[in-house]
Amino acid sequence: MKIYLIAGEASGDLHAANLILAFKKLHPDAEFRAWGGDLMAAAGAEVVKHYRELAFMGFAEVVRNLPAILGNLQFCKDDIRAFAPDLVVFIDYPGFNLRIAPFVKSLGIQTAYYISPQLWAWKAGRVKIIRAHIDLMICILPFEEAWFAQHGVKAHYVGHPLLDALAKYPFQTDFKAAHQLDERPILALLPGSRKQEIRLKLPIMLAAASRFTGHQVLVAAAPGQEDSFYTEVAAGKEMRTVRNQTYDLLRNAEAAMVTSGTATLETALLSCPELVAYKGSRISYAIGRQLVKVKYISLVNLILDRLLVREFIQNDCTAEKLANETEQLLHNTAYRQQLNTGYKELQQTLGGAGASARAAALLSNFIKAL
Repeated sequence: MKIYLIAGEASGDLHAANLILAFKKLHPDAEFRAWGGDLMAAAGAEVVKHYRELAFMGFAEVVRNLPAILGNLQFCKDDIRAFAPDLVVFIDYPGFNLRIAPFVKSLGIQTAYYISPQLWAWKAGRVKIIRAHIDLMICILPFEEAWFAQHGVKAHYVGHPLLDALAKYPFQTDFKAAHQLDERPILALLPGSRKQEIRLKLPIMLAAASRFTGHQVLVAAAPGQEDSFYTEVAAGKEMRTVRNQTYDLLRNAEAAMVTSGTATLETALLSCPELVAYKGSRISYAIGRQLVKVKYISLVNLILDRLLVREFIQNDCTAEKLANETEQLLHNTAYRQQLNTGYKELQQTLGGAGASARAAALLSNFIKAL
């Protein structure tokens, strides 16, 4: 049995890796070839393209890097044709994957989508591609199953795989000692994984963090980004980087400034008080504001369908506003309790662990039925 997987970012690498491990329990002899990262490789996939080569964010950035993107598309098509898999599994990354899906179907290869594109947020018209070219849709957010049903697509909700990742994560017993930190409380900064977004947001976060001299500032370094890059962006401001231990960092931090995306949900599930910060290029943001159809950018707020964690978007993403909100996160006891109560509600809404195993079982049954 041969399976080809395509993930284009760090969160996709994590969830695809857990999916591979769960599937191998059902089919130990399965062969995996993939676009992804180190975690998928460690899980047993042959990774032919690392996601750090695919990190283009925003409309303007995509236009500038169009030749590279088109080259990647052609390479992917050629590689799938040569590998001749029984099934191609797309992991989020819709701008790329929804361009590959029609090609895969034209070869007569079955398709599945795990971690569905957030079409409910923007570009809902892409659901036509899902209807025409995806044979099995697996979603991880509780409201997605009904949304797809309304658009003529049968989807299967399996729960969120982050709960799997957290359940088996080997947390350090003494994080501060392991990193030779002092006894000051920790303020965590999660500026994203792509260079473009780190350059835009990290200086603002660091400027806000500099107000809290009683805290030590730790930045979660993204896989594929060198420490020298963070030093360059920090421009002399006090900070340290933590690599491959973001969960440990969040578990030990007193508060966190987090860019939008999966990290907002990870932070909440680890019970760390957070604010959400987003800033894009002017052109990308102007276009995106016309297209995005959701009330919130944080997954925490979207799942709860209310504003729990404060969001600071574009012009509101300033050092002064982030600092003022961080002050509340650190020192307003009632506010911290309100967040903690909301986080417990979020956990109950998502349910327990087991999403990866349920997704693997769906894929296994689908393949058996072919």
